[in-house]
Amino acid sequence: MTLDLREHFVKYEALVQIVDAVFNRVKKEFPKEVFCREKCSDCCYAIFDLTLIEALYLKNKFLETITGKEKNDLLEIAGKTDRALVKMKRDAFKKVKKGADELEIVGEMSQERVRCPLLGEDNLCVMYEHRPITCRVYGIPTSTAGVSHICGRTNFKQGEAYPTLNMDKIYTQLQLLSAQLVKDINSEKIRMHEMLIPVSMVMVTDFNEEYLGVRKDG
Repeated sequence: MTLDLREHFVKYEALVQIVDAVFNRVKKEFPKEVFCREKCSDCCYAIFDLTLIEALYLKNKFLETITGKEKNDLLEIAGKTDRALVKMKRDAFKKVKKGADELEIVGEMSQERVRCPLLGEDNLCVMYEHRPITCRVYGIPTSTAGVSHICGRTNFKQGEAYPTLNMDKIYTQLQLLSAQLVKDINSEKIRMHEMLIPVSMVMVTDFNEEYLGVRKDG
């Protein structure tokens, strides 16, 4: 990436700090319920996508911190993972086209386990300091579209009242940050802020000016 996106990354990091503070507060209040610990990689097999600002941030940090053989090996793993995800999503789309219930298919997809290409052989995230927000909040109760979610290894009990992070508000902020970025780089792809990208695709994608639709006329 040749664009200077530091100003946007600073705003994203500010949101990350807010999210981390929420996680730490819940962990402090419920130390027995939050299972998160080193080498627990349950969240590293969950399927989820990143907003544009997260994708660009993660790719930027990946290129800054990972080099040489490690970089090439991770990109190879990411390519294989991405091809597997594409096939999985294509098969799900075919089922829906044949009349399967879309919500049911989405539910099945959410239960799939795919190893994150950034999970090292030692069961530690190679980009832990710069990991996406979804990874940061996985161990505490969250809600999306009114539906609550808890980690499979947590000691939180389903149905009981706990502090719950409303992820819809977080996603809204991420969308706004992405939209401002698209505007500021003068992209002709005015709806690009709506795109969602798997981690594996982020790693193998070259987010150059052509990809981002930056207008040459300024």
